[in-house]
Amino acid sequence: MSRFREDVLDWFDAGRVVPGGEDAVLRAAGMLPTRADWHAFLGRLTLWLGTVALAAALIFFFAFNWDDLGRFGKFGLVEAAMVAALFGVWRVGLDGLPGKALLLLLVLLTGALLALAGQVYQTGADTFELFAWWAVLILPWVLVGRFAPLWLVWLALLNLALYLFADLSHSEGLLLWGLYGVNGLALILWETAQRRGVSWLDDDWPPRLVAVASGTMATALAVRAIGSSADGSALGALAYAAWLAAFYGWYRRVRPDLFMLAGGVLSLIVVVIFFLAEHVMERADGGGFLLTGLVVLGMSAGGAIWLKSVAREQRA
Repeated sequence: MSRFREDVLDWFDAGRVVPGGEDAVLRAAGMLPTRADWHAFLGRLTLWLGTVALAAALIFFFAFNWDDLGRFGKFGLVEAAMVAALFGVWRVGLDGLPGKALLLLLVLLTGALLALAGQVYQTGADTFELFAWWAVLILPWVLVGRFAPLWLVWLALLNLALYLFADLSHSEGLLLWGLYGVNGLALILWETAQRRGVSWLDDDWPPRLVAVASGTMATALAVRAIGSSADGSALGALAYAAWLAAFYGWYRRVRPDLFMLAGGVLSLIVVVIFFLAEHVMERADGGGFLLTGLVVLGMSAGGAIWLKSVAREQRA
C-alpha cells in the first residue's frame, strides 16, 4: 500500500494527473478517508481524550476540594476509581482498545494515588522516588497490556525519575550517560522485538520517538565532549561515534527508515556546528562565521541529496 501510495504521488509530481482531477484520482486510489474512516478515527480520539480527561478530572477534584475532604474520603475516592477501572478491564478484556484505555486510566490513577499518599502523610520522599515507584508499580499492567503507548509512558516515567535524581545530585554526566543508556537500551530491545515479529510492536512511530530521545542524548554527549577537556569527554565522543555508526548500519542496511536516517544527519550537522563554534569561530574573525555558514549549507544540501537518493532506492 505504501509503494502504491508513493506511485500515485509520483504521478502528481510528474504532472500526469489532469488539473482539477486530483480529488477523483485520490478517491479512486483509496487515499482519501471515507465516512467510516472518519468515524473510526473520531471514536478512537474521543476514547483516549476521554480517558486522560477522566484522570485529570479526578486530580482537579482533589485540588479544588482538598480542605473539605477527609483522609479516608480522598483515598477511598481514588481507590474506588481504580477498582471500577479494574472491574471494567475484567469485563471488556485486554484485546480491544477499551481495555487498553482502562489500563491507561489505571496507570494515571496509580500516579495520583502515590502523589496523594505523599501529600497526606508528608513522607518527605524526593520527587524522583515518586516517578520511580510509579514506574515500578505499573510494570505488571504494562507487561500484560501488550500496548506500545503504555511502554512509552513507562519509559517516560523512567526518564523523569532519572532526570530528577541526576538533578538532585547536580551531576550533568550522570544525567546524560543515564538517559543515553536507558533510551539506547530501550531502542535496541524495541527493534529486536519488532524484528522477531512481536505483532503489537509493528508500528513505526513508537521506536521513532525512542530514537529521538536516544539521539538527543547521544548528541548532547558529543557536544559536551567538544566543549569540555575534563576526563571522560573522549568517552563521550566515542559513545556518539558508536551510536551514529550503529544507527546508520541498522536503519540503512537492516531496516531502512528514512526518518531515522534524517535524524542521524541532523545530529551530525549539530555536532559539526558545535565543533566549529568551539574551535574556529572563537579563534577567528568574520572568516570563521563565513566558514561555519558554508559548512552548514554544504552539509544540509549534501544530506538532503543523500536522503533523496536513499528514498529513490527504497522506492525502486
